[in-house]
Amino acid sequence: MSFPLLTATAALPAIGAIATAAVPAARRTAAKWLALLVSLATLVLAIVVAVRFEPGGDRYQLTESHSWISDFGVRYELGVDGIAVALIGLTALLIPFIILAGWHDADPSPSSSSRGYPKDRVDSRWRPTQGFFALILAVEAMVILSFEATDIFLFYVFFEAMLIPMYFLIGGFGDRAHEGGDKAAATQRSYAAVKFLLYNLAGGLVMLAAVIGLYVVAGSFSLQEIAAARASGSLEMATTTERLLFLGFFFAFAVKAPLWPLHTWLPNAMGESTAPVAVLITAVVDKVGTFAMLRFCLGLFPEASQWATPVVLVLALISIVYGALLAVGQRDIKRLVAYASISHFGFIVLGIFAMTSQGQSGATLYMVNHGISTAALMLVAGFLISRRGSRLIADYGGVQKVAPVLAGTFLIGGLATLSLPGLAPFVSEFLVLVGTFARYPVVGVIATLGIVLAALYVLVLYQRTMTGPVKPEVATMPDLKVRELVVVAPLIALLIFLGVFPKPLTDIVNPAIQHTMSDVQKTDPQPEVEAAK
Repeated sequence: MSFPLLTATAALPAIGAIATAAVPAARRTAAKWLALLVSLATLVLAIVVAVRFEPGGDRYQLTESHSWISDFGVRYELGVDGIAVALIGLTALLIPFIILAGWHDADPSPSSSSRGYPKDRVDSRWRPTQGFFALILAVEAMVILSFEATDIFLFYVFFEAMLIPMYFLIGGFGDRAHEGGDKAAATQRSYAAVKFLLYNLAGGLVMLAAVIGLYVVAGSFSLQEIAAARASGSLEMATTTERLLFLGFFFAFAVKAPLWPLHTWLPNAMGESTAPVAVLITAVVDKVGTFAMLRFCLGLFPEASQWATPVVLVLALISIVYGALLAVGQRDIKRLVAYASISHFGFIVLGIFAMTSQGQSGATLYMVNHGISTAALMLVAGFLISRRGSRLIADYGGVQKVAPVLAGTFLIGGLATLSLPGLAPFVSEFLVLVGTFARYPVVGVIATLGIVLAALYVLVLYQRTMTGPVKPEVATMPDLKVRELVVVAPLIALLIFLGVFPKPLTDIVNPAIQHTMSDVQKTDPQPEVEAAK
């Protein structure tokens, strides 16, 4: 029996979460180091998965299959294609940086320390450090299992289960830079957490009905069995049934992604979270939604996916333009990044439903590159906010004169967000637009408006916070410290590396994209050449 590598990659952070939570209350630093070491070990396993994966081999590799709930045909089935490998790598890569960036986010509040409470004691007024890092590792385990699961019921379990630790991370460990005071901050955090939970639970409830309906029709929860039966013609679905099942799955994934008009929970959740948790939401958890559109919507319901494409493209366009317009008008730094992410998720969905290999390849790369660029921008923004104690853009000015390294890294993160050529997101956005234009030229032209608006909100944000006269409140602001540089520098290096050499990612992803194109029975449009006169 071969070593269960995929199980180990997900089980390690799960076990680490339990061990971190069990660390004695007085050993907060030990809990932090344990969580960091577990996340680094998980990254090593993710690298081993990528090395052992053969892009030209079987569609799903490193597979595992064991009986789970035999009476209902539920199995513990895991397997990865190139898309899953890339996103598992992204998740495992970002978690150590999230932990390092949030190193002090769950420490005792300054108000508690100032009242004379000893630093080695924890009471009800102190933030439970061990719980914070344990919850992050729990989310990592569930996200990785979601990318690995090829049993639809197993996927659904972890798709929903990750909401619980995320609810506590948003509601229990909110941003301290809140202008309304402790009571107002607690109220806003509670509202954001409940809204996040209710939206995603509603999507999950609809998906559960679709999962049950699919089992009734197909008699199996196995993605590979159902896809093979559909391809061979041994399983046929009535058109209406397939479309209803597609809508059930798509609704849940559109909430998670998030796609307009199901997006409104994201600005609240990111705005009230700490910067590392905000990165966990948009760079890690939300990717499960767009990944699932590729794996399940297109893989299981090819006819319904093509039927829904015109409406989905319109929703994606609205997300691109609407998110960017709202980002332009934001006064809050974190909410600006949240609305920018809504716009970027619109590009990802656009690439998926363009039904071209360039579009879907670009969408997959966009998931990875958006995760890295958003992490870089949001984490530097978090370092900035923690120094000034305010999320409002108007409270900053002239930061580049007193903290040039912070300002420089903030600029690079912003330029990556607007997809500057030479940085990783440019490749993704270019492929999405090329793939969309090849089949839907009008849609591709309208989508380019998002690029113009992105340049506007990013450059205006940098101008208002980093340039101009130095405001008195930022005159003594320290520059990035060693721990903060360790967080930011590798992310910037990756943005540059993947911007000039995306081949390692495309080699892994493209074979999986060809399988998806085969599922929906689509080929790339051929360029039209006018005959010589």
